Amino acid sequence: MYLNIALAPLISLIAGVLILVVPRLLNYIVAVYLIVIGILGLMHGG
Repeated sequence: MYLNIALAPLISLIAGVLILVVPRLLNYIVAVYLIVIGILGLMHGG
C-alpha cells in the first residue's frame, strides 16, 4: 500500500518535467500515467 502512495507523486513529478521539456509528449505521458495508475489500482484492489 505504501508503494502506491509513494509511486503516484513520483510518476506525476517525472511526467510534469517531461511535459515541460517536450510539450508534444503530453498526450503520451497522460495516457501512460492513467494506464499505470489503473494497473496499480487493479493490483491493489485484487
